[in-house]
Amino acid sequence: MNILLISTYELGRQPFGLASPAAWLRASGHHVSSIDLTREELDDAAILAADLICFYVPMHTATRLAAGLIPKVRETNPLAHICFYGLYAPVNEEYLRGLGVGTILGGEFEEGLASLASRLQQGAINRNKSVEQTEPVISLAKQKFLVPDRAGMLSPEKYARVVMPSGEHRVAGSTEATRGCKHLCRHCPIVPVYNGAFRVVEREVVLEDIRRQVAAGARHITFGDPDFFNGPAHSISIVQALHREFPELSYDVTIKIEHLRKHDALLPALRDSGCLFVTSAVESVDDAVLEKFDKGHTRADFLSVVARFRELGMTLLPTFVPFTPWTSLDGYADLLAVLAEHGLTENVSPIQLAIRLLIPAGSRLLELPEVSAMVGQFDSAALVFPWTHADARVDALAREISQIVQRGDGLKLPRTDIFSHIRRAAQAAAGNRLPVRAAPALAKSAPVPYLDEPWYCCAEPMDVQFVSIGKPKETVAKADQYV
Repeated sequence: MNILLISTYELGRQPFGLASPAAWLRASGHHVSSIDLTREELDDAAILAADLICFYVPMHTATRLAAGLIPKVRETNPLAHICFYGLYAPVNEEYLRGLGVGTILGGEFEEGLASLASRLQQGAINRNKSVEQTEPVISLAKQKFLVPDRAGMLSPEKYARVVMPSGEHRVAGSTEATRGCKHLCRHCPIVPVYNGAFRVVEREVVLEDIRRQVAAGARHITFGDPDFFNGPAHSISIVQALHREFPELSYDVTIKIEHLRKHDALLPALRDSGCLFVTSAVESVDDAVLEKFDKGHTRADFLSVVARFRELGMTLLPTFVPFTPWTSLDGYADLLAVLAEHGLTENVSPIQLAIRLLIPAGSRLLELPEVSAMVGQFDSAALVFPWTHADARVDALAREISQIVQRGDGLKLPRTDIFSHIRRAAQAAAGNRLPVRAAPALAKSAPVPYLDEPWYCCAEPMDVQFVSIGKPKETVAKADQYV
């Protein structure tokens, strides 16, 4: 059977969500092709030849882009069975089925894809008809993973690179050591699918996947786990083995502030095994907002981690959702002051200061009466519950900050320069009445390593044009994002 796997967007990474199911499907004897539409054009011949067309949708943007392709796919190949799989498939099941999607798979999707392909091959499904699927829409099965099969995919050098403080660009690969998350943060899109569960990818599978990417030219590895310390012993064993085998290889991970505090004793092991930086979804420095999000940390916890990383000589890259229904002009200015005071203006990608809260289907935020009363009717085209701020000045500032960031990126301005423009805009929005707290002499920002395609979580920059696929990464990255 001919199977086509399509990724529309995954943060500049070579998609694990194509490589992993490709291994399962090829092991079952199927012919598998894959297309990453952030780097390749949609191939009509590949669509026409496919019996099964599967869209990987791990993100909000990826889902919107994929949904927009269904009419073209249907017109080109009306006999193909269409499947959507990944984090955003089950939460948008009703909408996607209405567009003609025959199978929806979320959570641990590889086994479900293999089952679907087998049923199609045996003629158990009339391919172009929507029928009741036998595979679970959400599976939390403990699968025995196969080594991802990246054959036919573009090389790592075509994807996001690590920019070093020296200006050097390193080819970056990516993999996953775990999936899901133990935690139930209200704004997180992982929660409606995994509901506090997480699953481990076997250590030898992860290491072999990395070996193959190093052989293909990768000098850095991004671990795409939602939280690398959900299984700390498992994760540390992987990076220590990795460092023994490839001592010059660097890597980066994503870890909650809560876990960085709880597993403080493991931080030197990260540093000493080649961890170049740690991304952490801080979201806010306002304890009231952090409580709404159920983040599990406080402002004081974040600042404690900042101090600890500085002590250890490690790099922390915080991410934020600064524009929420509870954001005030004073609160936004406070966030900027905290970043300046603690020397973090280089550590924060400017787009992080333009992010506006996104409320997708299934969000736990809807459990809050104030949120359910505030949002509008679900917008199926945008895949969100729309909301507006009670203070129109805050939404206006969000739009202005988004424009400042886009202009700064276009002019390739340094992060500190863009930050200065943002801070002046925040002051002007408040009528220049907010005090500008002087940054301490010790809090000097120095260049830090970062991936050249920004990281987003559960949010969207305001008023950014939704772009078409098949474009260079610099364009695609400016679509509204979530992770």
